[in-house]
Amino acid sequence: MIILFVIPALGIVGLLFMAGKAIWVSKQDAGDKKMVEIAGYISRGAMAFLHAEWKMLGYFTIIAMLLLAYSGTAVETSHPVIALSFLAGAVLSALAGYIGMTTATKANVRTTQAARTSLAKALRVSFNGGTVMGLGVAGLAVLGLGTLFIIFYYAFVVSVGGSANGIEMETALEVLVGFSLGAESIALFARVGGGIYTKAADVGADLVGKLEVGIPEDDPRNPATIADNVGDNVGDVAGMGADLFGSYVATMLATMILGREIVSDDAFGGLAPIMLPMLIAGIGILFSIVGTTFVRIKNDDGNVQRAMNIGNWSAIILTAIASYFLVMNLLPENLSIRGYEFKNIDVFWSIAVGLGVGGLMSIIAEYYTSMNKRPVRNIVRGSITGHATNIIAGLAMGMESTVFPIIVLASGITFTYMFAGFYGVAIGAAGMMATTAMQLAIDAFGPIADNAGGIAEMSGLPKEVRQKTDILDTVGNTTAATGKGFAIASAALTSLALFAAFVGISGIESIDLYKAPVLAGLFLGGMIPYIFSSLAIAAVGRAAMEMVQEVRRQFREIPGIMEGTATPDYERCVEISTKASIRQMMAPGAIALTVPLIVGFGAMNMFEGVSSAEILGGVLAGVTVSGVLLGLFQSNAGGAWDNAKKAFEKGVEIEGETYHKGSEPHKASVTGDTVGDPLKDTSGPSMNILIKLMSIVALVIAPHIAVDNGHQTGSAYKTEPIEVVEDIVHEDFSTLDK
Repeated sequence: MIILFVIPALGIVGLLFMAGKAIWVSKQDAGDKKMVEIAGYISRGAMAFLHAEWKMLGYFTIIAMLLLAYSGTAVETSHPVIALSFLAGAVLSALAGYIGMTTATKANVRTTQAARTSLAKALRVSFNGGTVMGLGVAGLAVLGLGTLFIIFYYAFVVSVGGSANGIEMETALEVLVGFSLGAESIALFARVGGGIYTKAADVGADLVGKLEVGIPEDDPRNPATIADNVGDNVGDVAGMGADLFGSYVATMLATMILGREIVSDDAFGGLAPIMLPMLIAGIGILFSIVGTTFVRIKNDDGNVQRAMNIGNWSAIILTAIASYFLVMNLLPENLSIRGYEFKNIDVFWSIAVGLGVGGLMSIIAEYYTSMNKRPVRNIVRGSITGHATNIIAGLAMGMESTVFPIIVLASGITFTYMFAGFYGVAIGAAGMMATTAMQLAIDAFGPIADNAGGIAEMSGLPKEVRQKTDILDTVGNTTAATGKGFAIASAALTSLALFAAFVGISGIESIDLYKAPVLAGLFLGGMIPYIFSSLAIAAVGRAAMEMVQEVRRQFREIPGIMEGTATPDYERCVEISTKASIRQMMAPGAIALTVPLIVGFGAMNMFEGVSSAEILGGVLAGVTVSGVLLGLFQSNAGGAWDNAKKAFEKGVEIEGETYHKGSEPHKASVTGDTVGDPLKDTSGPSMNILIKLMSIVALVIAPHIAVDNGHQTGSAYKTEPIEVVEDIVHEDFSTLDK
């Protein structure tokens, strides 16, 4: 079937364009010797962290593969090869982060050098560096998932003469779930570990450098400044790349699992609904490439944010148009899933709604974190009267920022379900994620610009160079917040699709909150994002305290640092962040992986009339609702606090008086930014991985908990029980209650 091979081919196209962009970035001027030296410190520190993280995750991967291989022998609808599928997902997720980070550590210094010429050139270099990340993630995801699907389809379905809707396809997709589990597992540890690293360094550098010693951000006299810049790469680039790689894969997979249940009389033997999400992702790569060409400004007074928005919306609109023709030619006119009938045009409308939800989430996040909008201005005004009022204003704004995103999400879920049932919800999420390459390019450009500003400061370049990089960095803070809002929105829709797939595989028909154990599960799930956040934020606090003590020690014990005659021990600070992040990322990660296992297997046969699958469903519902709200609050509040601080550093006029860097209101804004740092870069972004990973773990164990309380419920265990009973009692079953 030739169309199947189009899917990995589209992934290869994305990777080829990625390679071209990476080569172009590498050929740009890296600046003088001092700039290259500083960039070398950052690059080596980033790679040291990745090597330490990969070593720890290597042990985890081996253990997980052994457990999955064993579980693959226990049920009819799985296979030991799920372990290899898990390995492929883990490796490609790590590779996506590595590719992006390697290019980012090259693009940062080249952006600094370009800023010596013009803002337009600096934008081009930094955005092309981010584009490498976006195309790398999307290309690897489509290539990896598409290739594995072809292999498993022919191995498990075609080889035995199975059908697209049969148990053979269920087995192929269950094995493919391992790929998503591997991707999300690595994403969680990369995101949490990278977040702890970057914020430990950032908080430590700010508390001592800015507040105690009174030196500027990224001053080369600050021992933690290299670790701070390394953190931008390991957290916001490698971590974000692995994060969206996992989201991208999970969205496609959830839609494919639901697509298997669709009754579709198409030209591909019922395979069209399963292929559709992968094909949408593939064309999304093509139009993301087109969208990147619109991100440019002609001169230094150009609007960088507007250029980003034009590129983003171009990719969204073109993908929507192409999706119409794809859906109408691939799917038959009439379809149904679980008794819900709909038409192919309804599938297109679901995709359009998903794309619209993604765009609206970006607009809302931009509003709440942009320097010139009401929410950030309110935080700036709150800083005038002190540190406490800055914190109060930021908390209030962060809570307010959950209202409109949730209304948009709820509307999106409602409309996509009305159009095409749960398949509509899933394909809507796939539509939202179709332009992931573009979304991630916009997101990854931010930390590159941030690093470029740090290198300009540490290299002692003219003030106008730092002014240009600060313009990019300010936009980067906003695009980072929009990227996190986009990721959380996609996680909500994806988790709902995964939840629907879990219900189908586990065999439960509904989740009844009137049953006390299910309600207890709902409360338990609602609590998990809070304890997860507590562990992540506390880890940042402990690591930051180590960093503060080290920076104070160096200022105290190394003569000449403040005078600029002695070089700080940068590597010691890098080592502290690396060890602290690797050590303290394990506890939050363990929660996401073990809670579904404990509930799913621990509650089996415990309650009469309530299956463990139903209780686990309650847990997943609680995690999803609580995690989405908490993630939105933390990401938006942190982004707004950060830009409020940057407003003072640019100079801000309030009630006729102008406040600059070093003023008391600026110090209050630094406190707010310090509070917001672990929220927006560690805990908040991890929420979307938490809710998806728990859903994926539940999906993996669904066939194992499908039989509970002595009842046959799961599709993996169906043995046509009605016919057997009918032979025994000779009853007319049409008269019996269902």
